[in-house]
Amino acid sequence: MNRITLRILTLLLVMGGLLLLAASCGQRQSAPEPRGHLAEPQTQPPETELPETEPPETEPPETEPPETEPPETEPPETTAGTQPRTERFLLTFAGDCTLGCTPSNYYAGCGFIKTVGEDPDYPFRNVHDYFENDDFTMVNLEGALCDEGNPMQKKYVFRGPTDYVSILTRGSVEAVTVANNHSMDYGQRGYDSTLATLDRAGIPYVERDSSRVITLDSGLTIGLYGAVYYLLDVEDMESEISAMKEQGVDLIIFAPHWGVEGTYCPTEEQVRVGHAAIDAGADIVFGTHPHVLQSIESYNGGVIFYSLGNFSFGGNSAPKDFDTALIQQEILRDAGGTVRLGERTIVPACISSVSGVNNYQPTPYAPDSEGYQRVLAKLSGTWQE
Repeated sequence: MNRITLRILTLLLVMGGLLLLAASCGQRQSAPEPRGHLAEPQTQPPETELPETEPPETEPPETEPPETEPPETEPPETTAGTQPRTERFLLTFAGDCTLGCTPSNYYAGCGFIKTVGEDPDYPFRNVHDYFENDDFTMVNLEGALCDEGNPMQKKYVFRGPTDYVSILTRGSVEAVTVANNHSMDYGQRGYDSTLATLDRAGIPYVERDSSRVITLDSGLTIGLYGAVYYLLDVEDMESEISAMKEQGVDLIIFAPHWGVEGTYCPTEEQVRVGHAAIDAGADIVFGTHPHVLQSIESYNGGVIFYSLGNFSFGGNSAPKDFDTALIQQEILRDAGGTVRLGERTIVPACISSVSGVNNYQPTPYAPDSEGYQRVLAKLSGTWQE
């Protein structure tokens, strides 16, 4: 091999080494490619980092309170059903009801029997709405309900047929007092007939010097005590009223038949006994007998109706005074069972629906009438004869 050939071979070996070296360098330059990919745009945050404006799911927004805490403007449901509730009851009182007449007028054309006939709705037709839309109506039943018997030897005796008890039931009367001076007008036999008639009709009554407790459909319990002026035992009255109070009776009514007939002012005795009844625990004193209106007095948390006069009064077709009234007394009972008197409404009325004669059909006076104002004056104690 000559020298020229040797140089050519040496040159070829050098060129091949250079080619191998270049190939090796190319591979080394392509290896860092992954590092260059991670460093690409810095504006794209790593997937493992949450934006600062998005709070973790475990933390609720501060503006949304937990479900267990109601909004301040809405009281908890547990307080809604425990609000104190006051019950209201309405009681109506009216005066003397004689559902009959004297023997001399029993068949007279102007008498109660002939006027009412077989229409038991007649006497209370013009006041029925007051009686029907209350919780309790009480009147003084003055006279016997019996179909036979002999009258007592006295100036005035009153009797009506037993069928006339339907005047009370259809008129929505819930109780009567028979503690008066005409219940025995037909003796013990007539009195027994009266009570038996009331019992059959389901009408509670209170007798003289006796107490009774009744429960209304509304749940109110009412204690009654009756007395008559000529046998009125004040100590017994106080004892009976106190006993009913201790029994937890809601409301107590004292029903005395007292005073002087035809007088518009209560006597000192009426005032003394009325105050004693309230002091003993009575809430209402429902007075009768004078046949005319007397004043109403509020006393020591109670009220005294000294006399409510006549109402549907068959005992006289031409009385000297035609004025009467219905008294509606609201009763309030709070959630704790405490009972007190609420508002009182006076309904001035005439004992007749026609002028000049008693037709035994009580009718309210028009508010702008002279009679209306006269009744209010009598009940306030300011009226002068």
